[in-house]
Amino acid sequence: MKKGVLLVNLGTPDSQKTPDVRKYLREFLMDERVIDIPFYKRWPLVNLIIAPFRAPKSAKEYEKVWTDKGSPLLLYGLECKKLLQEKLGQEYAVALGMRYQSPSIESALFELRQQGVKEIVVLPLFPQYASATTGSVMQKVMELVKNWQIVPDVSFVQHYHRHPLFIKTFAELGNKYMRERTYDHVIFSFHGLPQRQIVKAGISTCCKANGETACVNKMYGKNTFCYRSACFETADLIAAEMKLDKKNYSVCFQSRLGKDPWIQPYTEDVIIDLGKQNKKSVLAFSPAFVADCLETTVEVGEEYKEIFEENGGEHWQLVESLNDHPQWIDCLSDLVKGNESQVEELNTY
Repeated sequence: MKKGVLLVNLGTPDSQKTPDVRKYLREFLMDERVIDIPFYKRWPLVNLIIAPFRAPKSAKEYEKVWTDKGSPLLLYGLECKKLLQEKLGQEYAVALGMRYQSPSIESALFELRQQGVKEIVVLPLFPQYASATTGSVMQKVMELVKNWQIVPDVSFVQHYHRHPLFIKTFAELGNKYMRERTYDHVIFSFHGLPQRQIVKAGISTCCKANGETACVNKMYGKNTFCYRSACFETADLIAAEMKLDKKNYSVCFQSRLGKDPWIQPYTEDVIIDLGKQNKKSVLAFSPAFVADCLETTVEVGEEYKEIFEENGGEHWQLVESLNDHPQWIDCLSDLVKGNESQVEELNTY
């Protein structure tokens, strides 16, 4: 009997057309872990305000990243599935599911079930744990598997933001651009979360979520499940691998939605401050994403570039995501086989 591997990413519309984008947004934003407010408030907010008005604009953005073969997020996911299957061999069965839209988690689990797997390793493609991403995937998988007549052993890879191969691959991608020219500053822009979601996690050792006190290095080991702390740790590890001085890089958070405060500092504010500091060239990472998508290619690669240039910047370079990099496939294989335990606990920097 084979061991099953379920790779899960966030999801993508079935096409870049407005109706499909609207359908995707509705499913995504109706997740109680994504917009964590009561259903009676969430339903009208999503279905009567956000999805109808945001879908046409988002559709235009999706057109910028759409390829002849479809969504890059899905294409890279399928390629990772293929390459990981080749890496792991015939003892494993690898499937790909999306938390929202197609291919669904349910269809991916059915694929594994048909192969009679004795156990399943669920590997969400989110390096830093958050309730709205990894937590949502775990909940969905458990809701589906609990109804099977024969329930297999199911384990989850909850996070891997400090895995050496994950860090090393991002650093190598960045160093490629550093060898081509000198950059005045490096930005690590992570997807944001509402502050309330950090507070609701109830981590007693967690840093203040409102940005008044940065996540400090000595607390990293205890704050594994604090998303903000994990992001700072990821950035510091990549920076250390690239031998960057602390003063030459910034950590910030993108993709705010709504009026409630999100975790800070905001990427837009950091970019404006860099302009005031007369920084002319910036190298930008987005290490919350392992595959290029709307948030990396368009938001970081284009929209933030415009803000940078409007504030006096001259050269903005986006570092691509891990996508189908061979070393990233090695990392996935390592995680599936349970070798993350070999990663040394990090001390203070």
